[in-house]
Parts: sequence; C-alpha cells; structure tokens
Amino acid sequence: MKRIFVAISINPGEQFMDIYLDIKSLLAYEKITWVDPRNIHLTLAFLGDAGEERIMTAGLVLKRECSGFGEFDIVLYGTGMFKSRQNPKVIWVGVRTSENLETLNSRIISGLISTGFNLEIRPFRPHITLGRVRSFKEPENIEKAVEKYRDHKLQVIRADKVTLFESILKPDGPVYRPLGTFSLLF
Repeated sequence: MKRIFVAISINPGEQFMDIYLDIKSLLAYEKITWVDPRNIHLTLAFLGDAGEERIMTAGLVLKRECSGFGEFDIVLYGTGMFKSRQNPKVIWVGVRTSENLETLNSRIISGLISTGFNLEIRPFRPHITLGRVRSFKEPENIEKAVEKYRDHKLQVIRADKVTLFESILKPDGPVYRPLGTFSLLF
C-alpha cells in the first residue's frame, strides 16, 4: 500500500521564497513543521492508502481527465491559517480560485469517485501549505506573521500538468515521490 495524492507541483519563485523565509524566521521560536520548498504543491485530491491496482486506476482517470484540458494560470495570493486564531494548525499561501482550477478539480474528483475511490466531499479550498503548527507559545505572533502578507501577490504559476504522488512519511518530514505525470496540454 502507498499513501497517494493528486497535485500540481509549484516551483517557488523569488518573491514566494522571500515571504516563506520571512514568515519562517518570524516564527522560529514556535514548534512548526515547515514544508520543504522542494515539496511545495497544490493538492487536488488526497486518495489515502492504495494498492497497485488502485494506483493504476487513478492514473487512467488522471490521463483521461487531464488530457487536452489546456494549461492555465494559478495566482498565489496572500497568507493565512486554518483552524482558529487561538489554535492555529496550518499556515498557508492562498490560491485565487478560477473557473479552470475549479473545473479541473471537479473533473478529477468526479472521475476518481466514479471508479470507486472513497473521497471526502467538501468544498474545494485551494491553498499551499507552508507549515503545520505543532505547538505554540503565542498565537497572536502567528496571526501577525500571516497578516503581514495577507494581501500580497506572491507568484503566478502556469499549470500544465498534474502529478500523482506517493507520500512517504519520515521522521524529518514527508518525501513526495511522483508515480505519474499527466499533461494538461491539447
């Protein structure tokens, strides 16, 4: 069994990295597991544990749904956190949703469900995880750090492919191994 998910890889640009490193330094004294910049991605679907047959099925769905979809831009904008101000759990970079992104996500989710994947159906909230808060001393400092960049445009990404990843959990953080890449080009 492999723990798998579908995502669009993000190659962080200079402004993205400047903001990432600034937030990380502002919160250096908090217990936060920061995402390695090489692992930055936009998750479209988390599939959980799957055997080889299910992985092959996911690959066929992704090939069908992605082929000819067409490339499009993704705007990374602002920072925030999930959970609550008093109990932050995830620090993220926002993704301005677009019709293309919503449609691609919907097609992939529908295709996976139609082949028997048991996915949690919930509203799509596109974001890029920067760090997971393990514990904290002062939640107001986390809020201040993310507020600093709430209204900043970080980067524009050209989405031209989707990747099926295996997530290998290790003590020093996950390793993401591509199992297949699926072009959006016509």
